[in-house]
Amino acid sequence: MRPVDIAHQRLHNQHIAEPTFEHPKDVVEWLGAVQAQDYAAALWAVGLRLQDVTSDDLEQAFADGTILRTHVMRPTWHFVSPADIGWLLALTAPRVNAANTSRYRQLELNEIIFGRSQEALVKALQGGKQLTRPELVPVLKQAGIATDDAQRLTHLMMRAELDGIVCSGGRQGKQFTYALLEERTPQAKTLDREEALAKLVRRYFTSHGPATVHDFVWWSGLTAADARVGLQMVSSHLQYEVVDGQTYWFSASPSPAKDLSQKASLLPNFDEYLVGYTDRSIVFDASHTHLLDAWGNILFHHTMVLDGRVVGTWKRTLNKDRVILTPSLFTSLGQAETDAFALSANHYGAFLDRSATLTFQVQEPGR
Repeated sequence: MRPVDIAHQRLHNQHIAEPTFEHPKDVVEWLGAVQAQDYAAALWAVGLRLQDVTSDDLEQAFADGTILRTHVMRPTWHFVSPADIGWLLALTAPRVNAANTSRYRQLELNEIIFGRSQEALVKALQGGKQLTRPELVPVLKQAGIATDDAQRLTHLMMRAELDGIVCSGGRQGKQFTYALLEERTPQAKTLDREEALAKLVRRYFTSHGPATVHDFVWWSGLTAADARVGLQMVSSHLQYEVVDGQTYWFSASPSPAKDLSQKASLLPNFDEYLVGYTDRSIVFDASHTHLLDAWGNILFHHTMVLDGRVVGTWKRTLNKDRVILTPSLFTSLGQAETDAFALSANHYGAFLDRSATLTFQVQEPGR
């Protein structure tokens, strides 16, 4: 297995190469979770893996609660499915809380305050209510909990999510709301820890593989010891191959990836194709290292992927009926590659229910 084969298999397994899913929750369940602090970008991360859907379709799925947004795995938001949110939180929230311990201390947050705040949140949200953060501020203040520091409020709400008290409600205009998790997902599954660990390990390496143990540790927020235990439990469903001294795990029955040498994709920032791995060298040409250093953290940028590798970044400008895409390329493209990206741009335009305009240029950062 060559590095390019790993990249192609990831494109295939993540359903980027050939979208086959029909429902948003199916994408989220397949991947395990989808990083979603940039909400609009996360909608596209799900949408690009689906057939014939629009952003409005994803918004409706979010409003209906068929996909949820909460803090899980790492100290950031993810889309998760209602069927998974219970056992995922039980498995990964302790690690996130451990990572947040010093920040809780700095903000003078302790278990007594968390308990009081969550009691107040339950009373305010029970009965199917969905409230925004500004609407919850007076609720917490009435309970004697200071929220003048925005970070204090952020961590109070994050802890309520991690403790399984609240999760996302539908949006009110552009504002996000919170709802009670037990009311939003009354059928949420619970699993014992070993079963949950095995389920997450198998799901990750099936959907993200070929990948390493270190990749899983980064993605899940769990420990290397957890990863090894999980692999032992599901080893019959996986296989591995050693490439350049690294052990890559993947499904024991992988579907063959098609010829993806001309496959072009416009991925959003924090897409699972990049954020799902700690070692991203597979998807970058070594000759582009100086460009990546100048751009800063590539995860913060929308990326252009060709033949499994990142060849540039892109930005968007929205007009009433058009989206204008402005790429910044690391290299020049031939006509076939340009046409391939034009098809991807049209896919993104259709997702936004707009026509798309794509103008190519080779541009280095800062110029």
